[in-house]
Amino acid sequence: MQMKRTLLLAALAATAATSAFAQSSVTIYGRLNMTFEREKFSGQDAANNLNNNSSRIGFRGTEDLGGGLSALFEIEHGFSPDTGTAASTFWGRSSFVGLQGGFGKVRLGNMTSEAYYATADYVSMHNHDTGTSEDKLYDYLSQNTDKISYKTPSFAGNTIEVAGTTRDGGVGNRTYDVAYNGDFGPLHVGAGYQDVKDGPSALAVRALYELGAFTLGGYYQRTMGETAGAPSDSAKRNTFRFAAMYALGAGEFHANVGWAGDRGGVDNTGAKQYTLGYNHNLSKRTKLYGYYTRLDNESAADYFLPATAADGTDYSSFAFGIRHNF
Repeated sequence: MQMKRTLLLAALAATAATSAFAQSSVTIYGRLNMTFEREKFSGQDAANNLNNNSSRIGFRGTEDLGGGLSALFEIEHGFSPDTGTAASTFWGRSSFVGLQGGFGKVRLGNMTSEAYYATADYVSMHNHDTGTSEDKLYDYLSQNTDKISYKTPSFAGNTIEVAGTTRDGGVGNRTYDVAYNGDFGPLHVGAGYQDVKDGPSALAVRALYELGAFTLGGYYQRTMGETAGAPSDSAKRNTFRFAAMYALGAGEFHANVGWAGDRGGVDNTGAKQYTLGYNHNLSKRTKLYGYYTRLDNESAADYFLPATAADGTDYSSFAFGIRHNF
């Protein structure tokens, strides 16, 4: 009799454990993305380099808590496949926990700005806005750490997310950002607003349209205000970017161009960036690609320049790479 009771309890425990596991899930994901490049700054000799394009590994999961409520988490770590070197902050790419349900989604932790995802990142189609061809001109004002965010449920294809950091000091003043995304068949629109307490703010709008084999997109960003200790309107600037993709079988032809106007009304502080690229999708997860990117700084501009380079230095790169998502 005792043996039967023991076996019954063991069976019930196993059933309960199976049920608990069925209500939760954890996914391991990541990306390895490397390019071989011929890079050149004007006035310097060209150099051959092997570059990491935001490779990462992460874990994300959910747990069904019942009644339409679930817990969620994500932790993501960046590293360099060419050396195996870990990023200086181990979970620095992303680390948050939250709850989601019919009310929407709440997250607490370390998160990339949703205003950025809704605008600049959304139209960066050829290499996920990473590496030397990333958007060098977009003003990223948000802080990622010590953040709380709330995202609404989808209503007729629309969502809104608001976020803010919880303290002053540390890596900078408190920041806030708001993001809007709307999907209307082939048309996808978005907007993002970032604000730094006692500092600059930026508003951007974005649109992307799918037309058969063509995908066309772009954004406009207006930065306002001033940086700490600088004259009024010292951060003021207009930025535009246009991106296009043509898909042909397993291939994708990409082109994009960006323009940043003078900063704070100071002459010759603008820049232009151009990229032409081709992606060949070997599968849904693996692609080979190549691109040429060029950044032209005006005489007083210093976008994407090392400390040793003078203002007005230009940059270009021919790159060939492979990206694998898992």
